Amino acid sequence: MTGDRRPQHQRPPFRARRFAAGALGAFLIFAGTSHLSFARKEFAQLVPDWMPLDKDDVVVQSGVVEIALGTGLLTLPASRARLGMAIATLFIAVFPGNLDQFMHRKTAFGLDSDAGRLTRLAFQPLLVLWALWSTGAWRELRRSRSGHRGTSR
Repeated sequence: MTGDRRPQHQRPPFRARRFAAGALGAFLIFAGTSHLSFARKEFAQLVPDWMPLDKDDVVVQSGVVEIALGTGLLTLPASRARLGMAIATLFIAVFPGNLDQFMHRKTAFGLDSDAGRLTRLAFQPLLVLWALWSTGAWRELRRSRSGHRGTSR
């Protein structure tokens, strides 16, 4: 028994969130693995030239981070909200690379037009929202800002 006595239609969509969080975890593991293997060179092309780090190192390190976050999302349910905040932060951190791809018309991952590169930019906020909503991070952020901590309402 969950203790939630509200009618089914008024309960938060926990199953949908769990599924979305699991899908996000799998997506991150796949993306991280691709950073380390078959798409490594394409990811390196997207690292902005102004970044003072070795491009290959950035790709490898970001791939390791993505694998760790995705694995955590799938195996550490009690940490899901904190992981969601970290994942949203990661998606925000890579935005300059996507913007650089658009501004300098870099072709990677089949994005060889301004429209395709712009579409990728438009999806970045959706990834941030996916991370925050599916993990419950959005709810935790709202709760902490309103002074409510501890048990959920």
